[in-house]
Amino acid sequence: MKKYICIHGHFYQPPRENPWLEAITPQESASPYHDWNERITAECYAPNTLARILDEEGLITEMVNNYSKISFDFGPTLLGWMELNAPKTYQAILAADRESQKRFSGHGSGLAQCYSHMIMPLANHRDKYTQVYWGIRDFEYRFKRFPEGMWLPETAVDIETLEIMAEFGIRFTILAPHQAARFRFLEGGRWREPGEGGIDTTQPYVLGLPSGGDIHIFFYQGPLSRAVAFENLLHKGEAFAHRLLKAFPGKKDHSQLVHIATDGETYGHHHKFGDMALASALKYIDDQSEAKLTNYGEFLEKYPSTHEVEIIENTSWSCEHGVERWKSNCGCHIGGDPSWNQKWRKPLREALDDLRYTLISPFKEKAQPFFKDPWEARNNYIQVILDRSQESIDQFFAQHALRELNGPERILALKLLELQRNAMLMYTSCGWFSCDLSGIETEQILQFAGRVVQLADELFERNVEPQFLKFLEKAESNLVKKGNGRAVYENTVDKSTVVLSKLCAHFALGSLFEEFNHLTRIYSYTVELEDYQNLKYEKARLALGWGRVTSIVTLEPFAFHFSVMHQGDYHLKNFIHQFEDVGAYSCSMEEAKEGFLRGDFEGTLSHLENHFGGISYPLKSLSKNEQKKIFDEILWSTLDENEKLYQKLYESYAPLNRYLKDQDIVPPKIFSTLMEAVLNAKLRKAFADPDFKLIHNLMEEVRIHGPSMDLETFKHIFKDGVERMAREFYDSPANLTVLENFGDAVNLLSSMSLQVDLWKSQNICYEIKKNLYDDYEEKRKLGDPVAEEWIKRFKPLAEALSIQIA
Repeated sequence: MKKYICIHGHFYQPPRENPWLEAITPQESASPYHDWNERITAECYAPNTLARILDEEGLITEMVNNYSKISFDFGPTLLGWMELNAPKTYQAILAADRESQKRFSGHGSGLAQCYSHMIMPLANHRDKYTQVYWGIRDFEYRFKRFPEGMWLPETAVDIETLEIMAEFGIRFTILAPHQAARFRFLEGGRWREPGEGGIDTTQPYVLGLPSGGDIHIFFYQGPLSRAVAFENLLHKGEAFAHRLLKAFPGKKDHSQLVHIATDGETYGHHHKFGDMALASALKYIDDQSEAKLTNYGEFLEKYPSTHEVEIIENTSWSCEHGVERWKSNCGCHIGGDPSWNQKWRKPLREALDDLRYTLISPFKEKAQPFFKDPWEARNNYIQVILDRSQESIDQFFAQHALRELNGPERILALKLLELQRNAMLMYTSCGWFSCDLSGIETEQILQFAGRVVQLADELFERNVEPQFLKFLEKAESNLVKKGNGRAVYENTVDKSTVVLSKLCAHFALGSLFEEFNHLTRIYSYTVELEDYQNLKYEKARLALGWGRVTSIVTLEPFAFHFSVMHQGDYHLKNFIHQFEDVGAYSCSMEEAKEGFLRGDFEGTLSHLENHFGGISYPLKSLSKNEQKKIFDEILWSTLDENEKLYQKLYESYAPLNRYLKDQDIVPPKIFSTLMEAVLNAKLRKAFADPDFKLIHNLMEEVRIHGPSMDLETFKHIFKDGVERMAREFYDSPANLTVLENFGDAVNLLSSMSLQVDLWKSQNICYEIKKNLYDDYEEKRKLGDPVAEEWIKRFKPLAEALSIQIA
């Protein structure tokens, strides 16, 4: 009998977007990255698309797309984020599924996933249906095929959900071995419960459903999966492969499948270099003849189920108490103080359940004048979520509206559907997973709940918040300073809510420091300017204008006019008001312009305060991310203006700074701040027009002053500089000067102790080696002097980047 191996990765991050912006705001805990999606993409998702296989000397011999050889599922909301923010990784994942179809008899390795990682047994029937439907449609949109299998969030299972999956045509799912209740041969006979060793995981099972349909179940091998996730089995790829190969039980009368399932983040995020261990293990298995790699669809086609099974409902892979982790203080949690409790879980779920239930009837009542079937419209709203173009929205309303809807009616209808979308996002499982109510995952689902509350107030003129807060007051944080659920909710929503006037203030401030078009996009809004003027008087600036901001999600418009006055440094005044009349706007702005151009700043500000009603939006009213961007612009412009002064101070203080360090005396903080600012600016300029002697001297200065300086800043500058040269080389691989610059930069870095991530530069060099090296080598052998020089320069570059040259 034949032996097969399948490794499944469940790749998932919760939706992290601010529901008012449809964008992720900075998450300090993910530093030095902007947010956790970005960080885990850098540590796991991207490396697995180009996983390194090394020789005995540690040189890269191959880069492989791990996803093409394993089974995987990706969260739909995560893929939606990747499509916009990590397009290369996103496309590589889709390409891996296409490649896997060639490898595994036409069966793609990608599986669908319930849309927003809701714990399905705890959901009502409508939400279960929509979650499965949206998960399938999202998969079809991205992978251009129907999914054979579907992953259940946390493998939390019940018969009703499996019925819905089977109704849509899903053939199989994956469960933990302890979720099997009993089994028997398909021909009938005695039902048997799994023995001490558990159910035989080397074969698929078929589960008969009450409706008369069925679905297949693969039970992954538990102990081996735990060893990969928690027992450092990924320390070495060959050892990982050996454990898989040794996992086949004794003689069996059927072909066997050894398969494991873990969080995909195991391969690179939870375990550094886990992507390389996985690549090495897959290659080892591929190269030997004892067993063959497969995926679930291929194995099921070749070896259909011979046994039927019954499952234990309301169970999961991550809670030994069933699904209690998402509704009670069952004891399952990660992190935090051992004395903490999770009693907050029950009132949190009760609060959300009550909010959802309270809004069912108002939604249906309000939606009936617009839609043929409000719930069917909700199900098919996924086509708008995936494509928010005007054409897509028109098609949606043509299909589901009772009649032609006017502009305000369309806005109202879309808001109703957005309420429903956020009412499902607020059930994302991570909200209950960690140790305390105040965790960022719980704050995230409370943001979604806050958006639901706001929309309910707008749509139904019904304030549901007081009742919601009563439930939340029963949820107590383990941290006294955080208070109860009400305090956590109010603090979270207050920080996150973005009203249109604040968004306009963000645009107005940014217009002073960034180039923009008269039609631009800010987060999930478009801004169309009708008038814009940017005036200067010495160092002061005044921006005036008016336009329209429109939500891409709900199509709701808002006409506004604004004025921003910057008198230098951080002195900014930003005024926003709803636009009403072109004549009044023009008259008032002309008066402001005249005063400003006379240098009468105090009079200009007074006039603006009168015109805008005294309401201004200071820099602190923006998000931390936007504040930082504007402060950076102010800082760099100030540095440029005073470059000669800073340089003179630097030359004066540098010798004294060196002397103090030689005497083991900690220099004053102002020294390191000044050194860092000047060296930072010089390095950026040196990389802009490569001057390697200067770069070397500057980095020597960085080394000398090192302990008192933020080396991460210089690592970032060096990394950016090398990557820019790598991209130039990729675009012009035949240009010897570009090749030389790239090589010099890498060699310079190699001579230093500065540890810089050159992953992207390695990828580019490897791609050039794979596609062009043999051609140049052939030309060199024929006596081509240009090829001779190219090879001469490329070899040491590849060696410095640890890439093997055959």
